[in-house]
Order: sequence, then C-alpha cells, then structure tokens
Amino acid sequence: MLNLVSTGSNYIIMIMCAIYAISCFTIFLPSSEERQVKRMDRQERFMFLFHFLCYGVLFCQTFDVKIIALYVAQAVFFKLLIFIYEHLYMDCSRILMNHTCFLLLIGFVMLTRLSFDKAIKQFAIVVVSSVVVLIIPFFMEKAYWLKRLRWLYGLIGLLFLASVFVIGTTKNGSTNWISFGGFALQPMEFVKIAFVFFIAAMLEKPADFKRLIVTILFSACHVMVLIMEKDLGGALLYFVIFVFMCYAATGRGIYIFGGLSLGALAGKVAYTLFSHVRVRFEAWLDPWSIIEGRGYQIAQSLFAIGTGGWFGMGLTQGRPSDIPVVESDFIFSAIAEEFGIFFAICLILIYLGVFVHFLRIAMDVQGRFYKLVAYGFSICFIFQVFLTIGGVTKFIPSTGVTLPLISYGGSSVASTLIIFAIMQGIFMIAYKEDEEDEENEQLESGAGEENEGAQA
Repeated sequence: MLNLVSTGSNYIIMIMCAIYAISCFTIFLPSSEERQVKRMDRQERFMFLFHFLCYGVLFCQTFDVKIIALYVAQAVFFKLLIFIYEHLYMDCSRILMNHTCFLLLIGFVMLTRLSFDKAIKQFAIVVVSSVVVLIIPFFMEKAYWLKRLRWLYGLIGLLFLASVFVIGTTKNGSTNWISFGGFALQPMEFVKIAFVFFIAAMLEKPADFKRLIVTILFSACHVMVLIMEKDLGGALLYFVIFVFMCYAATGRGIYIFGGLSLGALAGKVAYTLFSHVRVRFEAWLDPWSIIEGRGYQIAQSLFAIGTGGWFGMGLTQGRPSDIPVVESDFIFSAIAEEFGIFFAICLILIYLGVFVHFLRIAMDVQGRFYKLVAYGFSICFIFQVFLTIGGVTKFIPSTGVTLPLISYGGSSVASTLIIFAIMQGIFMIAYKEDEEDEENEQLESGAGEENEGAQA
C-alpha cells in the first residue's frame, strides 16, 4: 500500500515541479503586475503542496507523530517568513523568496527521509539564520559605505580562513573546520562572502596596475590557504569567482583564457602533491575497477541515479543510505533515485532560474560595486551547483562541495541564506533606482510640457 501511495504521489510531485521549473523563466516575460502576482502565488501553492505530499508519504511509512510535528513547524515557519518579508520589505523579490523556500523544503524532505535528527538540526539552523539575516536587506539599502572597506574584507577573510591552522579540526582529509561547544563551523563558507565583497570593492573603479596586482596577490593567498587546508573544492570555487569577476570588471578575455590555463596547471600539481586528489581522480576515471574501495561512493551514486530512472522509485522506496555521505555531498543522487531523473532535471532548472534572476539583478542595479557583488554571487552560486551535481554524476571528479540550500551542513545553508539576503537587498536598491528614474522622467516630461505651453 505504501508503495502505491509513494509512486502515485511521485507523479503529482513531478508535474508540480515541472510547472514550477517552467515558471522560473516565464516569470521574466513581459506581463501585467496582476499576472505576475498570480504566477508567484501559484509557485507558492505548488511549493506547500509538494511539502504536504512528501511529509504525508513519510508519515505513512512510520506513523511517527514527530514527523507530523516537524511538518507543521516547517509549514508555519515558512508561511510566517514569507508573510514577514512581504510586509517588512514590500519591494523585495517574491521570486527569490519562493526559490529560497522551495529549495529548503526539498532539502528538509530528503533529510527527514535520510536522518530525522539531522533534519531537526538543519531546521533549527535555518530558523536562527533566517531570523538573523532579516536585517541584511535593510542594511544593504542604508550602508553606502560598504565599498570603502576594501582591505578590511581581504584581511578579515584571510585571517578567518587561516584560523583553522590554530584551532581547526580535520574531517575527510581536509583541515577546514572549527569546532567549539559541540558546534562545527566551516570558515570557507563565510569567507567566500567577504571574498566577493573584497574583489568588488577593489575593482569598483577602473583598476590601475598596482591595485590589480594587490587584488591578485590577496586572492592568491586565499586560494593558497585553502590548498594548504587540502580543501581543493573550496580553492577551485574561489579561483573561479576571482577569474570571472575580473573578467566582468575589465572585459578582458585574457582572464578567462589565463584562468583556464592556470587552473589546468594547478590541477596537475594538486594531483602530484595530494594523495586524496589522486584517489578522487582515479575514482572518476574508472570507479568500476576499484568499486570495492576508492570507487565505491561514485559507483553507488551512479547505481542510485540509474535505479531511479526517469520517474523515480518513490519517496522511501530507494536505498540512498548505500551511498556514503549521502546527506551532504551526494544528496542529489538520493533525490534522483527516489524522485526520478525528470524531477532532478527540473531541480537543475530551478537552480538555473535562481542564477538568471541573480544576473538580472546584477544588470538592473546601477552602482558598479553592487553590480560586481551581484555578479560574483551569481558565479559563486551556479558554480557550486555545477561542482556538486557534476561530481555525483561522474561528469567531473568529486570535490566535496555541498548542494546549496538542500545538502546537510549548517555552515553551507547559513552562508547561502546570507547571500540570498544580500541579493534581496541589491534587488531593492535596483527597484528604488528604477522608481527614482521614472520620477525624474515624469518631472522632465512635465517641465517640457510647461515650457511648450508657455511658448504657445
């Protein structure tokens, strides 16, 4: 009976997710404000219906009242969060708010299915983080002096990143965690925010040779610290952010071509120096020949995706626990196994929808500093998605990077919520600029008509 309920609900979920994914792009089509509001309301309804169906299936599996309690707590919290944002920030982006909530809800569903305790912990972190970041959009609107803190971003970020050498702990071969009072923190996740602000502030004005060299040196220090921590996924993410932000600031293609060449050389050096890099590379090349050892994780990931097929086995019907570290690095494989490849493609489209919205914010805002910040976070977000999904599907070697807002990890989800709140703030700045431009145009038009009347 549970199998029938799970399979039947899967088809409804896929249809809703497909409509939601399509609406991520149709929302940008020219239309009336009333029609746009209806589209966003429809997104919200699909989001909460998806949440209800998934937790209904999870409850049918165990008949555990704790699952109902967690569902009610999540539904109330997200409805309240949307209400607060809409009334506290009337000019905020509802599209971005919907995407944030939907991705978080997908993550909660999968974490509840995989580990109820981790789902509770992740939910608590999201609640606290969401309350804390509520002030960020307001702060972004008022803090016009942010672009002046050039060196501060770089110095504080570098010191915080290097703090793991003094008080850090090692996990999965990388010394990139700080543990205190039973909590673990990954500095890399938060420093990437300061890193984007640092590059944007340094390149906010057309940079002379000296400033460009200093920016390159500081950025190289960030990457080198991450390499020393053996966090090569983080080092690659920072490197790509730097390359594309320099290209956006200068328009010189040499940064792209030079970055690709330097990245290939760095990959060769990392393969030679670090044994865990060689392990991941060998597992990527041929996991089947070493399936009982180093290739086990990626092989199980591919088995899970293949077993799910296009329409999935149904929530609770797969065996995602066969994949090591499935709650964080390989959660996309669990989603593909139980919800299907079709759902997984829709999820990728939603991520692309967020990326497109980020780019649109970057294009709409007038200030060069805010443009670079928005562009930097756009690259940071979509490249992190690429690293995660590419790693679990054997498109690229696994890097240990988490899937934004879905994977288990307090540092990852908290830093991503901060990024989304910053983008909300930049969106509101752009909206305010548009309103001021329209008012100026109306004033100029009215003055022109008065002059014509006076001449007549």
